[in-house]
Formats: sequence, C-alpha cells, structure tokens
Amino acid sequence: CLALWCGAGVSHAAVADATGTITGHVRLTGPAPGNPIIRMGMDPQCASLNAGTRPVQAIVLRNPDGGLANALVDLEGTLPGSKPPAQPVVIEQQKCIYTPRVLGARVGQVLRIKNDDSVFHNVHSASTAGNDFNFSQPSAGMVREVTLKGPDRMLHVKCDVHSWMAAFVAVEPHQYFSVSDPDGSFTIGGVPAGRHTVRVWHERYGELTQMVTVAAGKTVTADFAYTGQEHPKQAQDDVLVPEGVVALRLRVDQ
Repeated sequence: CLALWCGAGVSHAAVADATGTITGHVRLTGPAPGNPIIRMGMDPQCASLNAGTRPVQAIVLRNPDGGLANALVDLEGTLPGSKPPAQPVVIEQQKCIYTPRVLGARVGQVLRIKNDDSVFHNVHSASTAGNDFNFSQPSAGMVREVTLKGPDRMLHVKCDVHSWMAAFVAVEPHQYFSVSDPDGSFTIGGVPAGRHTVRVWHERYGELTQMVTVAAGKTVTADFAYTGQEHPKQAQDDVLVPEGVVALRLRVDQ
C-alpha cells in the first residue's frame, strides 16, 4: 500500500498533488441539423405556456465556433470512490419541457424532479440498474425525490403524457464526469494521476473515446470532434414516441 493512499498522516496538499485536471472541448465540425419543432397542439395547456414562441427539441446545440453543448464526458473504468453529494441533482418541468436535458449524477445521490407547470405530467424511466420509476405530478409545485441505486450509462426519463419530453441522466459510480457548456467546454478535476480513458456521449451522435495521461498537479487537454455523420445505436426502449402523439398512461403511481 502506497503511503499516499493509506490515509494515515497524509496531508490534503499531498493528496491534491497526486491528482490532475482534464479539460477540453466537444465540437461538431459539420453543420448543425435543424432541431425538430415541438408541436404542442395536442395539449392546449402546453401550447398556452409557450404562446408566441416556437419550442424545439434541444438535441444539437452548436455555437458559432462549433462547440457542442449537452455532451456528457466521463472517465471509464474503476476509479477511487467517495460518498455521493448530499445535494440532489434536479430536473424541472418548465413549459412542458424537461430542464436540463442532460445531466450527471452519482450512485446513491438523490434525483429531485419538480413540476413548475399547472399541467398534468408523468415521469417515467426504464432501468436495469434499479433506477426505474413511474409516477405522476398533476399540479404545479409538486416535488418527488428518487435515490439513484446503480450505475446507468444514460438513464432516459420521459413523460407518457407529452411524448416530446425527454431528459438523460448519467448515473456514475464516481465523481469524474462533466456536461459540456454552451461553448462545448468541460473540466473534470481531481483526477488520479495516470492513464485514463475519457469518453464523451451525445444524444444524437453517440460515443467517442480517447486515452490521456494525467500528471500530478497538471492539466491535460482532451478535445473531441464529431463530424455529424455519427449514428449511435439506440435500444428500442429509448425510441421516443413521434412528436404530438399523446401516449397512454399505464401503471402510473399516484
């Protein structure tokens, strides 16, 4: 056992010196496709909340420099663990859209889901890692909390009432992850020194990976570029119902 990791007599400064930072950008080198328009006419309440706007599925958000938002970046493999944060991660239902669309969370962390709309919503996930849930939130101000139980590469959260509503939660066994900002940038700090596989996931373009070597006290850059031609494999359960179609509400816990 290296003294650095045995805990006894090790200063916080020494632990910090054994870690580094991974930073970079996720970019789309090709032109961004048009995002689908959300047709909310099937629910007049949702249409009213969005009056005067033209909401779209925020799938591909590319800035003028090619930076790609909402890409989940994390480290692959077995890494040192820590207690999950006491603070929950939050998904809000705002104007019949889930916000944020992509987020990361820890195994054991609480996922808080809040309805800001005076609209009947349903929150439904499917998981083989114990993160499945299905409940209704019929009025504004309702909050439900779920403890995330196991690692999920990308947990798909949907609404059985409004088929266009979608969010994606990466349930991680460690803290080494980030979601790219509007300019495509990301930072993962406190990474143990050594060789690591960094992977990026995007809803439309799938996954890319690369190897990096993290040096203690240093920052290494990992940039990712999608061409726009990538097509991820998608499980049948993750295929969204066509927009504007109101799905049946089945097995909803009140």
